Amino acid sequence: MTLTAKDVAEIMRILEESSFDQLTLEMNGVKLSLQRGSVLPQVSDPLAVASPPPNSPLQPRAQLPSEPGLLEIPAPLLGIFYVAPKPGQPPFVELGSKVAEQTMVGIIEVMKLMHTVCAGVKGEVVEILVKNGAAVEYGEVLMRVRPEA
Repeated sequence: MTLTAKDVAEIMRILEESSFDQLTLEMNGVKLSLQRGSVLPQVSDPLAVASPPPNSPLQPRAQLPSEPGLLEIPAPLLGIFYVAPKPGQPPFVELGSKVAEQTMVGIIEVMKLMHTVCAGVKGEVVEILVKNGAAVEYGEVLMRVRPEA
């Protein structure tokens, strides 16, 4: 997929008119990250380093672990985080739940589309840092997991 300057300008216009401060769009191997107030949009190759550079406006919120050695489950994109598939249904995971790399731990809604969030790590959920229905930023820590011994 190729994005033209006109496409990026239109996406930036939509972001400016929305209530979001940041947008990450990934389609067909192209990743576009935009943030209000940033100087230039960032378009990157999926093989490039996934984390933003130090002091970047795209740095996730700093959250210190309550105990050393815990693994973090970050938000893969900006949106609204939900702990259950539908209101009134049990959450995907709770404190004490055992997770594997492919265990679904939540969903993030972006522009009426639901995206699954998998643990990406193996162990026991010991901290859930984001409340159901909360807005999350790209890279924000959602949960922490004590790795299996």
